[in-house]
Amino acid sequence: MILIDDRVAFGLDEDLLQPIYASLTDRDVELILTDDAEIRQLNATYRGIDKATDVLSFPLEEMPGAPLGMIVISIDKVREKATELGHSQKEELQLLFIHGLLHLLGYDHESDEGEMRQKEAALIRTFGLPDSLIIRNG
Repeated sequence: MILIDDRVAFGLDEDLLQPIYASLTDRDVELILTDDAEIRQLNATYRGIDKATDVLSFPLEEMPGAPLGMIVISIDKVREKATELGHSQKEELQLLFIHGLLHLLGYDHESDEGEMRQKEAALIRTFGLPDSLIIRNG
């Protein structure tokens, strides 16, 4: 189940993300939709980077019945990137959800040998989405 905390009244329909979620895990995931100010604060606190970012992932320890973790997405960045790249906000949100969910599942594009990029590209093709940042910069 995707537990959505929409702090910016984006109006997300969970059905948009459900097929992606179901293709990768059956563990609960919390999704927080926020703004640049809040995600900047989280990024500074937990990563020591004092700037807004598009998506953050916070995996939880694997325990029976425990959620997989939390994904935080900046709707400000969703709107900005969708406009810049000429696709819909829903598509940008799906791309960021895929990226965040892969991080929760243990993928790390900063340290792996391209496994996350390959998995993300495959999911993007499966769901008919435009290229994500990790793919565009590959």
